[in-house]
Amino acid sequence: MKKIAAGQYEPGTGNNGLASSATATKMQEIDVLLIGGGIMSATLGTYLQELEPNWSITMVERLDNVAQESSNGWNNAGTGHSALMELNYTPVDKNGAVSTQKAVDINEAFQISRQFWAWQVRQGVLQNPRSFIRSVPHVSFVWGQDNVNFLRARYTALKDRVLFRGMSYSENHEQIKTWAPLVMEGRDASQPVAATWTEGGTDVNFGEITRQLVASLKKKANFHLRLGTEVRDLHRNPDNTWTVTLLEKASKTQHRVKTKTVFIGAGGAALKLLQKSGIPEAKAYAGFPVGGQFLVCEKPEVVNKHLAKVYGKASVGAPPMSVPHIDTRVLDGKRVLLFGPFATFSTRFLKNGSLWDLPSTTRPSNLLPMVHVGLDNFSLVKYLVGQVVQSDKDRLKALREYYPQAQKEDWRLWQAGQRVQVIERDTRKGGVLRLGTEVVSDKQGTIAALLGASPGASTSAPIMLEVMRSLFADKMLSADWQVKLKAMLPSLGHQLDEDSAMAEHILDYTSDVLELVHNTTPVTQTAPLPEGELVEDELVADIAI
Repeated sequence: MKKIAAGQYEPGTGNNGLASSATATKMQEIDVLLIGGGIMSATLGTYLQELEPNWSITMVERLDNVAQESSNGWNNAGTGHSALMELNYTPVDKNGAVSTQKAVDINEAFQISRQFWAWQVRQGVLQNPRSFIRSVPHVSFVWGQDNVNFLRARYTALKDRVLFRGMSYSENHEQIKTWAPLVMEGRDASQPVAATWTEGGTDVNFGEITRQLVASLKKKANFHLRLGTEVRDLHRNPDNTWTVTLLEKASKTQHRVKTKTVFIGAGGAALKLLQKSGIPEAKAYAGFPVGGQFLVCEKPEVVNKHLAKVYGKASVGAPPMSVPHIDTRVLDGKRVLLFGPFATFSTRFLKNGSLWDLPSTTRPSNLLPMVHVGLDNFSLVKYLVGQVVQSDKDRLKALREYYPQAQKEDWRLWQAGQRVQVIERDTRKGGVLRLGTEVVSDKQGTIAALLGASPGASTSAPIMLEVMRSLFADKMLSADWQVKLKAMLPSLGHQLDEDSAMAEHILDYTSDVLELVHNTTPVTQTAPLPEGELVEDELVADIAI
């Protein structure tokens, strides 16, 4: 078969090189096909362009621009998930102790993403760090004595870990008010409350990162972006390459590409495409869609009084992505507040998906696991039903638990993105709900897909390392790739939690390049402060937004 260089097409193949079945005589041959124009595909493409600059890469996106689904700033919480405040990452074990391993792992993963973004800034790939990442304190906030006891135990378990060293703790109403005024104004002074505050938290615009990464990729001769194009079929060839049929939606023109490697980073649509591939590994999975809504406030008098991301405890049965939080965000160049999320249900796997998404992915191989998960997670089903039937009055009541003086007229409801929770076949339980992000690949190492949700985009850089280990195992062990990866990610191969000097170096380095605040000396208070004794330098830093 004649090879056609990336971005070049045979004469007579129609608009943008998409050939109809009547005129197509040759297939474009490429090294890597990236399906989906979100942060995952953009991150993988950026890695590969640096590691193998001669490889030909094509990215296809069914919408008219990249970062329009889950990566879009309005479709996610924009949290740099580092477990500084997310209480679901520190569960209580069977002995009643707070388990910190998941929190440490997620923080370690986020540090890889910070290093990846810092490297791209240094290379001129990402421009103006404040356009995509900003310092916003991360706050855990709870009320009720049992929850206070839990948060105190969590703080005690984390405070001496190097990646959590800047965390402050207080049960004092006045101190917490300096960290998150809206949360405390109008609150019952006798209510037991507790909070942790970490100045070095972040708000991240993953859509902006995606757009900038793709804009840089487009400057390369061997990269091609196909917008308004969807994948209709995937077929494995005898030589373990893949023939992928694409449809240009505007012209209704089909085109086929032959590729050595396929990555499916299509958000909720990944499961459908994985099933189309026919690989045996896909049979073990099903998906359950969960949407989200946020209340949005743009009123300056309210927005400017709150500089924090304040996370609480999830309701019983709620998935991790449904932990309630009231957040400072910077979107479209404007500072706003978001509160939520409120779970919604639709059979769509994408915000711009089809109502047939869920039925079309239900197969004999995954139906039983879905039934088992439904029976074993009755609290989740009950939670989702309760969320779906909520009224505006119910949502306002939930908001006032975090912001007692909230006024209905200051907030509007916004439909965010769709997430698909992973259901995996299990020999013992029949089926289990995987509340995280999973890489599914074939044993030949030619195709991989990303399934799941939280922590998602925050850990895009380490997740794509895992994808590359699945797809390019030999290359990942080569001296050439290792040297390049360690230049990008200085902590690669180190456990920062066990290497204080390296951790401090990485935090200093990424904070400097990304223009972020490094953590300050923690404050710990459990007793009420006498009036007038609050020290000025213990107040929340005035961070310009």
